[in-house]
Amino acid sequence: MVQGKAEGKLVKIYLDNCCFNRPYDDQTQIRISLETQAKMYIQDLVKEKKVGLVTSYVLWYENSQNPYETKRTAIEEYIQENSTDYIDIDKADLIKRNAEEIMGTGIKMKDVYHVSCAIYASCDYFLTTDDRLLKYCTDKIHMLNPIDFLRRLEDDLDDK
Repeated sequence: MVQGKAEGKLVKIYLDNCCFNRPYDDQTQIRISLETQAKMYIQDLVKEKKVGLVTSYVLWYENSQNPYETKRTAIEEYIQENSTDYIDIDKADLIKRNAEEIMGTGIKMKDVYHVSCAIYASCDYFLTTDDRLLKYCTDKIHMLNPIDFLRRLEDDLDDK
């Protein structure tokens, strides 16, 4: 188990739709391939209950729009089997209020809602492969790509 800020607390992460779809991107590009490997390793950590996975109605909706049934179904099944926390649509008003604070930063609407869900759920990390989204800075959550997240975890474990 990877410990969070408070001893004994499981680190909670939120992966956006870009992360979940990374393995389906062009793997001949080295960056994409490395991010895919990191993302798959993170998914293993989640399956092994070493890291907690937060998902949301926003993620479910965005994934439901995927035109490729095989990809859509694989992501859906993984989320369903491995989420430790789920932000349901009944929290939409609260999520919207949080989202309104972020909207003025130039982030796309769907991404704003993902970040808002992660903050609402008190996630430690928000993982994305979207460079534009990674430029958003807040003291409410750490925004990292999968590779940097693994580096951070490794550093935290080395410090113990």
